[in-house]
Amino acid sequence: MEFVEPIRDKKKIADIKKYLSDNKRDALLFTLGINSALRVSDLLQLKYSDVIDKSGNPVDYIVLRDTKTNKHNRLPLTKKVKKAITEHVEANYSNDLNAYLFQGRKKTGKPIQRQAVYRIISNAAEAVGLNNIGSHSLRKTWAYHSYKAGTDIVIIQDMLNHSSPSVTLRYIGITQDDKDRAVLSLDL
Repeated sequence: MEFVEPIRDKKKIADIKKYLSDNKRDALLFTLGINSALRVSDLLQLKYSDVIDKSGNPVDYIVLRDTKTNKHNRLPLTKKVKKAITEHVEANYSNDLNAYLFQGRKKTGKPIQRQAVYRIISNAAEAVGLNNIGSHSLRKTWAYHSYKAGTDIVIIQDMLNHSSPSVTLRYIGITQDDKDRAVLSLDL
């Protein structure tokens, strides 16, 4: 498996959203992925009942059990995620709350496969001039931008279920150069 990076440039994130905007499923997949600490395997298990109420309105929180760790997670939904859910529901929802949120075009009743997610994300990234971006980049992007926004590394570590802050820093691509710049920028 190839090592993938987070998407560090917010302009590139906007470019990918624009690239995916014609396909509401893929746009939601990307938007939800970069706004959560969810693994792709957890994203693919989501059903409409996880993200909308009986009236078709987005819920405030997704509550699920992590497929890898079996832990319960409660994830608040941001405004942009709710907007993407609404657009996806308007374009694709067939009044079956038990249907998978990210179904394939053939409507087999199953979610798309991980390989399809990789192709969607890597093709979109390539189209906007990014390399080393894949499905796992979604989760890494959330972690990277959370860290850059000032979220305590221990909270990010917990949400990613990592064993230590150093593992999390390495995971999101915070390098020794970044650490050196942080120290040198103060020069008190």
